[in-house]
Amino acid sequence: MPSKEKEAVSVLVVDDQEAVRDACRQVVQLLGYRALVAESGAKALEIMDREHVDIVIADVKMMGTGGTEILQEMKNRNPRVEIAVMTTSARVSNAVEALKLGASEYIVKPFSTEEIRVVIKRLAQTLDLKDENRYLRERLQSHNRFGRMAGQSPEMQKVFRLIQKVSSSRSPILILGESGTGKELVARAIHETGPWRDKPFVPIDCGALAPTLIESELFGHVLGAFTGALRGKEGLLETAKAGTLFFDEIAELPVELQGRLLRAIQEKEFRPVGGTQRVPFQGRILAATNQNLKAAVQQGAFRKDLFFRLNVVSISLPPLRERKADIPLLAERILQKLSHSEAGRWAKAPWVLSSEALDRLLIYDWPGNVRELENCLERAVTLGSGPFIRVKDLPSSLRSPSPSKASGFPESIIPLEEMERQAIKRALATTGGDKLLAARLLGIGKTTLYRKLGKYQKKTGVRSQESE
Repeated sequence: MPSKEKEAVSVLVVDDQEAVRDACRQVVQLLGYRALVAESGAKALEIMDREHVDIVIADVKMMGTGGTEILQEMKNRNPRVEIAVMTTSARVSNAVEALKLGASEYIVKPFSTEEIRVVIKRLAQTLDLKDENRYLRERLQSHNRFGRMAGQSPEMQKVFRLIQKVSSSRSPILILGESGTGKELVARAIHETGPWRDKPFVPIDCGALAPTLIESELFGHVLGAFTGALRGKEGLLETAKAGTLFFDEIAELPVELQGRLLRAIQEKEFRPVGGTQRVPFQGRILAATNQNLKAAVQQGAFRKDLFFRLNVVSISLPPLRERKADIPLLAERILQKLSHSEAGRWAKAPWVLSSEALDRLLIYDWPGNVRELENCLERAVTLGSGPFIRVKDLPSSLRSPSPSKASGFPESIIPLEEMERQAIKRALATTGGDKLLAARLLGIGKTTLYRKLGKYQKKTGVRSQESE
């Protein structure tokens, strides 16, 4: 990965002495970096709100009693910013304090231009190293696995790329998909790969909350707010702090509470039930649903303004029937997990699928998606004799698929050669172009499949789409 361009590095100098600011600015500019200056902590935060800042050189003592909070706020606003603290004492306790505040370096006043140059260069190199490490982690991470999800199909690769792009954003994200497609896994992946991974992840099942208590669960309540409120309670929005709130099945949230949630997101604060004091809200909102929210808006079951606020970025998860090329990979990963579970631990070797059983998994349409696949394999491990899973170990719905569904042939009578060509085309589309899986789905060898594709190409005189 190429190193970070010098002109892209922005250095913010925070000091109430103009001479110090000017000296640091000259060093920054001589290094070829972009210089920003502020005479106070408040001014520095204003600059960070509108400018990208990579490095901060700050005299925290001159900020007064709020210096510590300002330094922490800088880290909250930009977790990857590198900070050097200027101090008037070289005592070890001062260095330790600076590191506790999130600083990577400290500089003792008065300092020479060479000292400040070395520190800034070192911080820039640290930024380069972090970028390089992040790049390598992304490259080392298997292209077909992301967090607890697996998928090599183009549809899932698109989902993985979206997760990487939005994980560092505080904007609300809407996750769409049928039940069992893994919406919560996507939410957890966004949280766990982002800069706030050390903050709480708070899942909220909107459909499971009791209607009479849902407002108190979300926003909390004060002592005596209602009958039975014998003590105050912290709500889930407050529990999340600066972490992630995941609203699962957001369409189930009552309309009257949708307005309160919208205000909390927009105003970044809320009021507990029965309370008069407002509580700051810094959490990131992720929401998921298996329903058509646009239709719900038209029917008046979901607020239009909340829908647009949540739909800043949307991630759509494909159903398993549309990414059957991922089934072997998913099955392998599920069986690896089951091999170490209580159900599969007794087997002398890791559990694996027989080729016949895998063929049945590829034929089936999986209305329950990945969750149904997990349940199917757990059942097979629990009831099977192991370590091979055979067709007889699968549920009855998979053991006896209908011939028409298995072959995908149309009911009308057509020439056999055309039927064969359509079957191959459909198999390749189903497996995302994977010829080995397509051959297994069709019940033929890979060599046979290549020969038939070559025959179609020779017959038409052009390269057929399915031979690509």
